[in-house]
Amino acid sequence: MSLTEQKRRYMEKLSNKDGVISALAFDQRGALRRMMSQHQTEEPSVSQMEELKSLVSEELTKYSSSILLDPEFGLPAVDVKDENAGLLLAYEKTGYDATTTTRLPDCLVEWSVKRLKEQGADAIKFLLYYDVDSDDYTNLQKKAYIERIGSECVAEDIPFYLEIVSYDEKIKDATSAEYAKVKPRKVIEAMKVFSEDRYNVDVLKVEVPVNMNYVEGFATGEVVYTKEEAAQYFRDQEAASNLPYIYLSAGVSSKLFQETLVFAHEAGAKFNGVLCGRATWAGSVEVYIKEGKDAAVEWLRTTGFNNIDELNKVIEKTATPWTEKV
Repeated sequence: MSLTEQKRRYMEKLSNKDGVISALAFDQRGALRRMMSQHQTEEPSVSQMEELKSLVSEELTKYSSSILLDPEFGLPAVDVKDENAGLLLAYEKTGYDATTTTRLPDCLVEWSVKRLKEQGADAIKFLLYYDVDSDDYTNLQKKAYIERIGSECVAEDIPFYLEIVSYDEKIKDATSAEYAKVKPRKVIEAMKVFSEDRYNVDVLKVEVPVNMNYVEGFATGEVVYTKEEAAQYFRDQEAASNLPYIYLSAGVSSKLFQETLVFAHEAGAKFNGVLCGRATWAGSVEVYIKEGKDAAVEWLRTTGFNNIDELNKVIEKTATPWTEKV
């Protein structure tokens, strides 16, 4: 792939000195509300969500190459991020319509790529739920939607990060062994689709191709994949796209995510970094709700820092510079 001069500058802003994307993700909205609601009786307020995002941004972007935020509750956090950290802004509405299995995409109606860029974005992120085995018309709508966003990003000359979350319309529990058996195909085939030039994607943000909780040596119960089968799926994922791609943490623990990156690297995956969210900051939510702002800051400066520092050390040994693919 090739980049315009301006897109390359943006990509460099989003990366560390080695050309690896070491990004912190805190664009959660619905998920953050649910996390907060576990520790308080009233509905989480806008000010609570904004304050926690700002605390995480201020404390942890010192150690990240960039941060992903949402324009709904994350804009105050933009103002306090480290000046050297790049900024990705999310363009999609949070969640999906649970009354149907199609999970059609939808943009934030008050925003455009132009407007997000005016807020200081160095890249646009859009989340797409995609089932490669859905009916042709459903997936046609999704493909056309991504084409529109890709064209907007071309017009504004800004990188387009497409996050693909795979699922199966017939399997409700994505953590089940049943879904683990079909997940590799779902993830890999979706990557192939959106690596086509027509979508103008610059970086894919993707899941690892297996559920590590079912991999031999990692599983505490049922085993779905041997280590070698899992390793081959990582190699198949690597071969599925010529685009730079980064891994999302998908809400797993910090330890498991780090172990997964090591496994991916040893298998031959040349991923180009991470956009890691809950694995880094999730523990701060309960502390913030129960003990307040100062306690949350202390947690972020100790446990939060350790989480991101350990992850950075793993990335340094396992990730490949995106410049090798551009």
